[in-house]
Amino acid sequence: AVRDVSFSVERGEIFGVIGHNGAGKTTTVEICVGLRSADAGTVRVLGLDPADPRLRHRVGVQLQESQLPDRIRVIEALELFASFYRDPADPARVLAQLGLTEHARQQYKQLSGGQKQRVSIAFALIGSPRVAVLDELTTGLDPQARRDTWQLIEQIRDAGVTVVLVTHFMEEAERLCDRIALIDRGRVAATDPPAGLVAQG
Repeated sequence: AVRDVSFSVERGEIFGVIGHNGAGKTTTVEICVGLRSADAGTVRVLGLDPADPRLRHRVGVQLQESQLPDRIRVIEALELFASFYRDPADPARVLAQLGLTEHARQQYKQLSGGQKQRVSIAFALIGSPRVAVLDELTTGLDPQARRDTWQLIEQIRDAGVTVVLVTHFMEEAERLCDRIALIDRGRVAATDPPAGLVAQG
C-alpha cells in the first residue's frame, strides 16, 4: 500500500498527511501508531518502536471510523477510555475543553455528527498524550462544524500536543498545518509548508 515513505514530525507542530482517497495516508499513520506492522524500514515515534507498549500511553489516536454502543453515555465512554491509561486527563475537563459538558449524560446515538467527532477527539486526548493522530477528522461535517473542529485542533497544539492530521482537504491543511507530506500512490511526493506545496501547483 505504501513504498519508501519517509518523513519526520517536529515537536509542537501540526503536521499534515494529505492525498487522495486510497493514496496510503491511513495505512501510513496506522503503521506509525502500531495498528499495522511495516514489512520493511524503520519507524520511530518519540524514539520508540510503534510496537512498544510504552507508546500507547504517549500517543492518542482518533481513527477514521469509530463507533460506540448507541446507549452508552458520553461520560461513561470517556471514563472507560481513561481507565486504560496510567495517567489520564480528567474526563470532565476534557469534555469542557471540547465543549461537550452539556452532552456528558447524553447517549451516543443522540449526538450530531459534529458532536460525535468531538467525542472522538476526546478519546484521543484522554490519555494526556504528547502526540495526537487525527485521521480524516472533519469528513462529513458541515462547514460550521468543520471550522469549529479546526479551532479545537489549534487549541490542542497550543496546549503542547504535537498533532499529525490526516486529511484530503487542501483548505484544511493550508489553514492548520505547519508542514505537509503529500502522499501519492503510496509514496511521499513532497514535504513542504502549505505555501510551498501550493506554489508547486
